[in-house]
Amino acid sequence: MTTADDLIALVRTYNPRLNEALLRDAYVFGAEMHEGQFRHSGDPYFSHPVAVAHILAEQQMDDATLITALLHDTIEDTKASYAVVEKRFGREIAELVDGVTKLTNLQLNSTQTKQAENFRKLFMATSRDLRVTLVKLADRLHNMRTIKSMRPDKQAQKARETMEIFAPLAGRMGMQWMREELEDLSFRVLNPEGRNSIIRRFITLQREAGDVVQKITADMRVELEKASIQADVMGRAKKPYSIWRKMQEKDQGFSRLSDIYGFRIVVATEADCYRVLGAIHQRWRAVPGRFKDYISQPKTNGYRSIHTTVSGRDGKRVEVQIRTREMHEVAETGVAAHWSYRNGERVENRFAVDPVHWIAALTDRLDDDQDHEEFLEAVKLEMYQDQVFCFTPKGDVIKLPRGATPIDFAYAIHTRIGAACVGAKVDGLRVPLWTRLKNGQSIEVITAEGQTPQVTWIDIAVTGRAKTAIRRSLREEDRERFVRLGRELARVAFENVGKRATEKALRTAAKALAIEDAEELLARLGSAEVTGREVVRAIYPELQNKHGDEVDQNRAVVGLGPDRVQHRGACCQPVPGERIVGITSRGQGVMVHAIDCQALADYEDQPERWMDLRWHEGTHGAVNTVTFDLTITNGAGVLGRICTLIGEQNANISDLRFIDRKPDYFRLLVDVDLRDAEHLHRVKTVLEAESNVSAIARHRDPALALAGRG
Repeated sequence: MTTADDLIALVRTYNPRLNEALLRDAYVFGAEMHEGQFRHSGDPYFSHPVAVAHILAEQQMDDATLITALLHDTIEDTKASYAVVEKRFGREIAELVDGVTKLTNLQLNSTQTKQAENFRKLFMATSRDLRVTLVKLADRLHNMRTIKSMRPDKQAQKARETMEIFAPLAGRMGMQWMREELEDLSFRVLNPEGRNSIIRRFITLQREAGDVVQKITADMRVELEKASIQADVMGRAKKPYSIWRKMQEKDQGFSRLSDIYGFRIVVATEADCYRVLGAIHQRWRAVPGRFKDYISQPKTNGYRSIHTTVSGRDGKRVEVQIRTREMHEVAETGVAAHWSYRNGERVENRFAVDPVHWIAALTDRLDDDQDHEEFLEAVKLEMYQDQVFCFTPKGDVIKLPRGATPIDFAYAIHTRIGAACVGAKVDGLRVPLWTRLKNGQSIEVITAEGQTPQVTWIDIAVTGRAKTAIRRSLREEDRERFVRLGRELARVAFENVGKRATEKALRTAAKALAIEDAEELLARLGSAEVTGREVVRAIYPELQNKHGDEVDQNRAVVGLGPDRVQHRGACCQPVPGERIVGITSRGQGVMVHAIDCQALADYEDQPERWMDLRWHEGTHGAVNTVTFDLTITNGAGVLGRICTLIGEQNANISDLRFIDRKPDYFRLLVDVDLRDAEHLHRVKTVLEAESNVSAIARHRDPALALAGRG
């Protein structure tokens, strides 16, 4: 483990003016707080925060960021509090540590709305100080480097999360080296055989052709010397995951894949960049369509470079990147360039672009009432983008992600233009709206008065901005239908507690829930953004408690030890009256499963964790949510009739989610609050007898059992 002296010595190489006393104090404090804690590997836990600080020191980060790295787990995992950290290290560091703690508690692998909502809030919060994100990225990098000590299922979960969120986030921040390493570490977990096959082919290729990188590097240096250009030339084979992705995208085998080698030429001035380009193209043949000038058209994260692909030695295609030293610094460190030091002084890099502007722009154009899953989707799309540059008829440049369509182009100009789009011309030729745009094309959007977005556009659009605007427009069209449905849901929810859903009651509930008026409340209720239970609770909390609160969890089942706490399995949703068993966790909790739960198969070889349980007699008045999988006819009033039938059985609908919409039927998941197995059977029987219900089943998801494993 890196010692405090080692860390201080590393920081002094780029920042002689560091606050050594404060950094050393943070090291000592972190070691004291984590004393007696160990990682899965058996190493002292504090070795992890130290490694995170070391990664950030290699990126030449400031004192506050390094101290945050050393303390980033103290508030969450030790007896230290925000107040303690603030008193000892100041408010700036306390807020940074608190920000990292919130990001750490975020479960990004879940598809549930709660996690997406948290992601939205915290993503907006981190825009206030991007150093929180940098510490979290370094934290994830070290965890991926040491992932082998975790359980295989945890490895896969973390690797998928890293590939989907953290790797593209690092790329978006301009830290391409970190993105590539995170992707490759994830690839090693998710597809070890695929990665090993790439490495084996590289070894074979090197044995047959020798060190190709060294030979081509030497050739380039000779050409640059002839042109009297001083430059640093570096070459390398691309990362296994990068090659694998190209193979999948182009549907080609390794032997047919080109440009698996990359070369970088760093010069003093922008003029030298173009002189190098001329020398390279004069010596080797350029590959058509593989030239990009990111100096004249920089990426939004500040990246500048010239990219070209040429047929090099023995006809092998190689990619060449040409840039100045300032451009190279931004390309290597991305957002960290904002905290770069030289001789103890912060250095301004004129090419560095603060990604806070990207985050602010993203969050500003997403409405507060937008669906949280849509926000998560939009964020992922923004982070994954590989841009193309297209032109308006007036010559303005529009930046779009790869695969974008004329619909995305139209919405990028203005939401009004996108909504009225009926067609498009690309380079003067009429094309379908699903056409994929390419670099350098000129796009003319054709609009018509009275046109509105179509449902099919959601599948055609690529950008989060377009998808959000289309969904918003469709929601407005559906508003009248949602209001009618919401009124029916409100009636059932209020009758369930012996009250009427009067206009005054609805206005009062809307005010209590900070919703502008009763009609908006009904629209949100009909679109499942608000539940009937939440509306009733807003004005009749005492009745909601009387009719719906669960009994004390420690008394819900019989057979638990005195210190055991039971949790109802989300995978099978057992209810009183059903045979149940318990699975103990490594803590003090017990997960209660129905005896026929599929998830129990995973514990067959662990009999010591099984507990024989039965329901306490007093639980039959408690609320137990059960999810029904319903397929119903798509007809006027059908959904309202279903809600009425459920309400007539004194059952409350707490949530409703559409999972498939077709012209002739809907498939949806309905969460219903029930007392016991008899109540469940009665509701299910009534729904089965309804002619507009073509299928009904209890929704059970074994994958949700993962949340309860310990």
